[in-house]
Amino acid sequence: MHCVKTLRASRAGILLIKNAGKWERIAGNLDRRHSPARLLHTSASPGQHPRHQHVITETDAATYSSNKVVAGLEDLLFYTITQGEEKISVARFLAALKSTGLLTSDPRLRDCMRQIHQAIQESVGTAMMDQELFRKCVGSNIVLLTQAIQRKFIIPDFESFTSLINHLYYNAQAQKGGKVANYIPQLAKFSPDLWGVSLCTVDGQRHAIGDTDMPFCLQSCVKPLEYALAVHESGTELVHRYVGKEPSGLKFNKLYLDEEDKPHNPMVNAGAIVISSLLKPGSNKAEKFDFMMDYLKRMAGREYVGFSNATFQSEKETGDRNYAIGYYLKEKRCFPSGVDMMAALDFYFQNKSVVDLMFAAYSGDVSALRRIALSAVNMELTDYDTRSALHVASAEGHLDPVKFLTHTCKVNPYAKDRWGNTPLDDAMQFGHSAVVKVLQEYQSIYTHTLMPEELSADTCPDSTMDAEELKSMETLEGLV
Repeated sequence: MHCVKTLRASRAGILLIKNAGKWERIAGNLDRRHSPARLLHTSASPGQHPRHQHVITETDAATYSSNKVVAGLEDLLFYTITQGEEKISVARFLAALKSTGLLTSDPRLRDCMRQIHQAIQESVGTAMMDQELFRKCVGSNIVLLTQAIQRKFIIPDFESFTSLINHLYYNAQAQKGGKVANYIPQLAKFSPDLWGVSLCTVDGQRHAIGDTDMPFCLQSCVKPLEYALAVHESGTELVHRYVGKEPSGLKFNKLYLDEEDKPHNPMVNAGAIVISSLLKPGSNKAEKFDFMMDYLKRMAGREYVGFSNATFQSEKETGDRNYAIGYYLKEKRCFPSGVDMMAALDFYFQNKSVVDLMFAAYSGDVSALRRIALSAVNMELTDYDTRSALHVASAEGHLDPVKFLTHTCKVNPYAKDRWGNTPLDDAMQFGHSAVVKVLQEYQSIYTHTLMPEELSADTCPDSTMDAEELKSMETLEGLV
C-alpha cells in the first residue's frame, strides 16, 4: 500500500474538488486557472504507482497559494448556485441561503451582507451578482457557505424540517387550556394569546414563527446557561462539589437537599442559587452581572439581550421561598466559604430577569418606545456594548423610530458605541439612505442648539422629557 498525504481542507472543500469535473462540464467557461481540479495530478514515478492514481502531496499543496484554492472553491460554489448561468440575482442568492437555515442577520455573514448591501446601493434595477462580485462577497465565508449549499449542516433538508415545525406550531396554537404564570406579578401581565416558537441548531440554522419579536423573561431558562458558564469557568469537579447531578423527583422550588446535604442538580432553585455563588467569586454584583450578560450576548450572536428591572424588583418582593431556600443552604454550609448569600440571591434574581429590552427599537415599535418615554425613562440608556436605542433603530433602518428618538426625545446623535460608531455610521454602513438623511439633518440642528461644552461632554444629557412634551405624547398614545 502506498501512503497518500491529503491536502488539509474542509470536508465541503474536498467534496467540491471531487465534483470539479462535473461542474466544469456544466460551466465550460469556468476559470481553470483557479480550479482545484488542477491540484489533482499524477505524482507517482513510472513503476511505483498506477498511472491513474492521483494524490495531493504536502509539497504539491505548498506550490499553490491558498488564495488560488479558495478562488477555485468560490467559482465552483458560484456555478453550483447559478446552475451554469453567468449571473445570479441577489434575491435568488439570499433565498438560497434562507433555504439552508442561514439568515442575513447571522453575525458570521456580516462581511458578506455588507458587500451585498453595497452592491444593491450601486445597482440600477434588479441587483445582480456576477462571478467577480460573488467572489468578493463570499470570500470570507467560503467554508460556511459551502457547507450550507452542499447540505452538510446538522439538518440537511431545513425547509422540510421547518414545514413540520410550522405544522406543530399551528396545532398547538389551538390549545387554550392553562393560564399565565402569576407567581410573579410582572409575569401575570403577559397576554395568554402570545405564542411563538424560535429555534437555532448547532450549525446556526434558525427559524422563527409566531410572536417571536415580543420580549420575554428567561426565568428558569437561564439555569442551564448559568450551569454551562460555571462548568466552563470552574470545571466540573469544583461545581459538583457543591451541587449534585441527579434528579430529585420533587418540585423545582422544593426546600430539600440530597443525602450529602447538597442541592440535587443545577436545574432546581436551590442548585441554581448555589451555581450563582460560584460565578466570578470575589467580584461584586455589578461585575458578576456584566460577566453573565456578556456571556449571554455572545451566545445570542451579539443580538440584543437586556435586563428587566421591573421583573427583578418583583422577584425580590415575592421571592420568599427562594429566600428561605437561601437561608437553608447557608445553614447547611452549601455555599463556598466567603460567599454572601444575599448577593448570590440578588444575582440569581437578576439572571432570571434578563429580557430583550431593546426590542422596541430593534423591531421598529414606535408605540412601545412612546410608552417607555412616557414612563420618564432616559431614552439614551445603553446596553453592554454602549449602543443606544438610536443605534439599534438606525442599524435596522427603522425610519419612524429614528424620527421619534431624534425629534421628540431629542437624544444625542453623536453617542458612540464600544466600536466608536455613531447611529449615523450604522445607518450609512447598512445603506439606509432615508435614515441617513434624517440623522444628518438632526445632527445639524443638534449642533446649533447645544453649547460646545455640552457636545464635548463624556456623558450624554438626560433625555427624559418635560411635562409639556409628556402631555403631547400622552395625547398621541391615546390615538394608538
